[in-house]
Amino acid sequence: MVTTVYLIRHAQAEGNEKRLFQGHYNGGVSEMGWRQLEQLAEYGKTLPLDAVYSSPLDRALETAKAVNQSHGLPIRIREGLIEINGGDWEGVAWDRFPLDYPEENDAWENRPWLFHAPNGETMAEVYQRITAAVLEIVRENPGKTVAVVSHGCAIRNFLTFAKGLPVEGIAQTGWCDNTAVSKIEFDEKLAPKLVYENETGHLAEETKTFARQLWWKKHEPGGEK
Repeated sequence: MVTTVYLIRHAQAEGNEKRLFQGHYNGGVSEMGWRQLEQLAEYGKTLPLDAVYSSPLDRALETAKAVNQSHGLPIRIREGLIEINGGDWEGVAWDRFPLDYPEENDAWENRPWLFHAPNGETMAEVYQRITAAVLEIVRENPGKTVAVVSHGCAIRNFLTFAKGLPVEGIAQTGWCDNTAVSKIEFDEKLAPKLVYENETGHLAEETKTFARQLWWKKHEPGGEK
């Protein structure tokens, strides 16, 4: 008996557009994000969903509503799907971190498994939290197909787990674009099989966030520095 999870990142939000560290910062969906959600809603029609789960933050909840548009399922909120708590980094512009937090910024850039923003979560805590949250959802939905909407850093951690890697392996997992979809299948023992990751075929090229931004390339495994 296989349980299928479509793990989806939220649409572009205010923080993505303005290059702010979002974390628990609850900014709204951007204009481009709403265009992405229209396309995601069309893609959602093709998914045989039995359940939909979301992080409590607005950008994730609006994304869950889009993928659920043609299904009308109850959207179940799970705190464990929330983005990393950035502590003192919340809502701060990314270009400030090398100046104001050089040590933490170096960890984020080069040793993300060791990252810990002042007064925020450690990366290891996020890895444990998102893994526990998704596995709990799988236990609740044996043999079903589920959409789970979360956030970039949280998803990166879970995909690392799905690849059979500890948190130290996060550097081998790339970032996903806004509304990107990863498909994971779980057997009865909750062992994950990553079918595909970070697919954005439902988006038109002009609505892909990464097509207009270059920052992510240097953070990709083997990418530019």
